[in-house]
Amino acid sequence: MALGTVVSRLTGFLRLGLLVVVIGKSLDADLFDTANTIPNALYILVAGGIFNVVLVPQLVRAMREHEDGGDAYAQRVVTLGLLVLALATVVLLLAVPWLMHLVFSGSLFTPEFAHQHDSARLLMWLCMPQVFFYGAFVLVGQILNARERFGPMMWAPIVNNVVACVVLVLYAVLVGTSDGTDGFTTNEALLLGGGSTAAIALQTLVLVPYLRATGFRYRPRFDFRGVGLGHTLRLSWWTLCFIVANQIALIVIYRLGTGATLEGAERGVPAAGATVYSFGFLVSQVPHGVITVSLATAIMPYLSSLAAAGDYRRFTIELGRTVRLALVVVVPLAVACACLGVPLATVAGIAGALQGDTALIGHTVQAFAPAMIAFTLHYVMLRGFYANENTRTPFLIQAVIAAVNIVAGVTLVHLDQVEPSDVAPVLALSFGLSYVVGAIVSTTVLSRTVGPIVDHEMVRFAARITVSAAVSAAVMLGSAALLESWGLDAQHASGGIPIVVVAGVLGTAAYVLATRVLGMTEVRYLVDTVRRRR
Repeated sequence: MALGTVVSRLTGFLRLGLLVVVIGKSLDADLFDTANTIPNALYILVAGGIFNVVLVPQLVRAMREHEDGGDAYAQRVVTLGLLVLALATVVLLLAVPWLMHLVFSGSLFTPEFAHQHDSARLLMWLCMPQVFFYGAFVLVGQILNARERFGPMMWAPIVNNVVACVVLVLYAVLVGTSDGTDGFTTNEALLLGGGSTAAIALQTLVLVPYLRATGFRYRPRFDFRGVGLGHTLRLSWWTLCFIVANQIALIVIYRLGTGATLEGAERGVPAAGATVYSFGFLVSQVPHGVITVSLATAIMPYLSSLAAAGDYRRFTIELGRTVRLALVVVVPLAVACACLGVPLATVAGIAGALQGDTALIGHTVQAFAPAMIAFTLHYVMLRGFYANENTRTPFLIQAVIAAVNIVAGVTLVHLDQVEPSDVAPVLALSFGLSYVVGAIVSTTVLSRTVGPIVDHEMVRFAARITVSAAVSAAVMLGSAALLESWGLDAQHASGGIPIVVVAGVLGTAAYVLATRVLGMTEVRYLVDTVRRRR
């Protein structure tokens, strides 16, 4: 499962990287990226929370407790879920013209951008059926999980990413690469939008043979009595609100991002909007997905047992240890992004539409660096609330985070001195600011419930890792500056690659050496753990 998650995130990163290489980072890229992203957000708003939080727990319980293995119950749930998804997809397809006003800036609806508007509308129509396939994927995947077949659901998204990559490569072969603002022809939109939806559909179909192998045979059932939606909805209300808050913030941020690319196209100036923001966000989430999620998932059963036993002294010790183990890896990676963001982006855009034009992406990656640390801390704190079966407080904190993100994003983007090329970095800083607030609030509130999390050991750790990170940053910045003084240009491949390699290696060595000198046992613990696993 862990390997599937890692490979899935890496192939997802490759997919977005190919998008930037093939279509660029300007208006055309934003039109496609938004049309391809919004269906997922809408699925989560319409049904994702219900499927993951409401239906699935009851589905799992029935499959474990009913005499028929929960087959009849599962068939009713799947039938009801598919009907809801089909109806929602039809409604959303009809609502595409209205939805466009929600997610795109008003400039797209002016005569000057008539062709781009038509392209965006066609792409949204082509991508909107993804709502149905996302939901079907979750329904089938959770039946597999209930039957202890966990691997397929973790690996199936890789199929989606690979197919999406093939579509982008095919587009590059047939159409070529560009960093355009003129919109797409009908055939180009059909290839991109239709190919992306086909990738999601294939991701779902891949699970069907595994489902049949478990012995489950689906037959539509319309006797929905006993599904138990009312009771479970009441229990899961706060978690559903948590999901809604996140998606509202996402839609607002995408609107601000596409507004920047539209302004850039209108004025004929460089712009960094939704696609650049997405790329930077995905970079910032790779350490989180590989390190933080793995650690938090591993510790959750133990935290839950400690909370049930009322042993909050041990609870805070284990939670603090998880935070430190996550940060000892995430912090140096965040520092590397902050110091080497521009040459890293140069390496990512070594071919295709962005050769020599990646600085805006680099600045966005740099701006996401604080968010990498704050997001990790907040995420681990939320596991503490969930271990105590508290879902109301996480929603209230997430509402604060969403509000700060929206207010900061709207305020900063509309400052007079902020150009279209500054929007993605500004939105990244807004995201980071919101999670700094969230991390402080979640740590403070949880400490009042379970006891102090920021104890003397945590303070010593914070001081040591700050010094170690500062040493690493100084070495990376110094070595990068030295290489640039020798004539290497961080914004060109011939200079970006050696700067990333040399500065990265030296910075890593400096960080490891500093942690050893300062006696940080967390690094040694992680190394020893990896050796034992081997």
